[in-house]
Amino acid sequence: MNVPVITEKDKKMAKKCLECPACKRARKKQKGFVFWMVKSIEEDICPYCKAYEKVYGRKAHEPIKTT
Repeated sequence: MNVPVITEKDKKMAKKCLECPACKRARKKQKGFVFWMVKSIEEDICPYCKAYEKVYGRKAHEPIKTT
């Protein structure tokens, strides 16, 4: 199984996704238009969402797990 190599560029792009108002709202609310939009575009259009998934191992719209 190939493990993806995570570069500094990937980390910076994933940080942008963490700071993105739309992605942040989608992760928090888990419903509504913004959630649908982020869920629809994350893999196909947004390079920051792709980097987020690569770095954190989950989709940009999925909630952040708190312990």
